[in-house]
Amino acid sequence: MRKKLAYWLATISGVGYCPFASGTAGSLVTIPLAWLLAFYYGVVGITLGAVVVFFAGTAATKEVLKYTKHDPSIVVIDEMAGQLLSFGLVANQLVERTDLGAILMYIIGFGLFRLFDIIKPQPAKWADSQVLNAWGVMLDDVFAGIYAAVILWLINLIFVL
Repeated sequence: MRKKLAYWLATISGVGYCPFASGTAGSLVTIPLAWLLAFYYGVVGITLGAVVVFFAGTAATKEVLKYTKHDPSIVVIDEMAGQLLSFGLVANQLVERTDLGAILMYIIGFGLFRLFDIIKPQPAKWADSQVLNAWGVMLDDVFAGIYAAVILWLINLIFVL
């Protein structure tokens, strides 16, 4: 993969250059994509979107890591993959709802993903600290997205947002 394309993908077309909280910015710009994928394709759309982003992100990050340190803050495509996954278990409910409940699910899913991405519970911490390549950069956010998805699903199940 060529350097310019890799940087463009890894930074989500420059979002990663946000001077503060670039990971949060990367997660935030993923919400419209999550909405589109859920609206048109439900769980399948969210899941396939996350898989495509994961593998494209791994390839792009591998190239970027040739020129930077491990997990540089400009790489935010990992946040996109994880943030998409956070909506995977509730994607069909997001399609069926157009009221405040759906908006709350997007807000809570965003918050949960950011929380788990920051605190990095195991195995996210392992992936971040021990897998020192593009796979590790991507995997810690995948684990954070899975944690967020399970908690969001439980919240939706209990409170029927």
